[in-house]
Amino acid sequence: MSLNHQARKRFGQNFLVDQQIIAQIISAVAPKPEQNLVEIGPGMAAITEHLVELCPNMSVMELDRDLVEFLGQKFANYSGFTIHSGDALKMDFSELHDGRDLRLVGNLPYNISTPLLFHLLKVRHLISDMHFMLQREVVDRLSAAPGTKAYGRLSVMIQYYCRVMPLIPVPPESFRPAPKVQSAVVRLKPHKTMPCLADDEALLSQVVSQSFQQRRKTLRNCLRSYLEHLESAEGKEASIDLSRRPEELSVAEFVALSNRISRSLNKSL
Repeated sequence: MSLNHQARKRFGQNFLVDQQIIAQIISAVAPKPEQNLVEIGPGMAAITEHLVELCPNMSVMELDRDLVEFLGQKFANYSGFTIHSGDALKMDFSELHDGRDLRLVGNLPYNISTPLLFHLLKVRHLISDMHFMLQREVVDRLSAAPGTKAYGRLSVMIQYYCRVMPLIPVPPESFRPAPKVQSAVVRLKPHKTMPCLADDEALLSQVVSQSFQQRRKTLRNCLRSYLEHLESAEGKEASIDLSRRPEELSVAEFVALSNRISRSLNKSL
């Protein structure tokens, strides 16, 4: 197929063309031949063609069938190069684990970046690290500290599971077509040993989500459905001031809050 492939809006395609940014990404990823490297959404292979030289047995995942054909032709001489055609949101990434932890790379479409991150966290124990190009606003939210405007549900849940390291700011002119937003590359490294552990991670997610639905209100108002458990005698030893706002709590404090509720719920059964 022709190299004049037109970016398709329905796939959220913005192709990276800035060679300086590409070089910085390759340096940050620093792949090695023996690693299990998977690129999500390789597009026109701007990053792929450099990665494959360092890790010839890598895999890529592409939804656009025209690009699948292009990639197959471009890397036909790399016998270990594997193409998975399909939607990353529907992919069972555990199938790509062959005893070696996954290293994931990708320029993620803005419309699927958050759901894809949560999809990948389901197999976080199989992942060494992730290097993703995302909307700058999303990277700011991923890495935000308590008390800042960007801090919210995404910050708490991603930081609970991963160490977050913003790496490279990327301006719109680095892409073709240029998006209307700033971008950035971030490294996410799943915790091998959890800094703090929730008794019930589904409950933690629910508590965090419910808290940030009304982020300017106090915890007492946000978590009315859990109030009896938060104020129970069993929870007073590790009491958290319920007059505080959700945006003021650290990840560890949300975990402690969730655990108090979980233990009170279990005791009442």
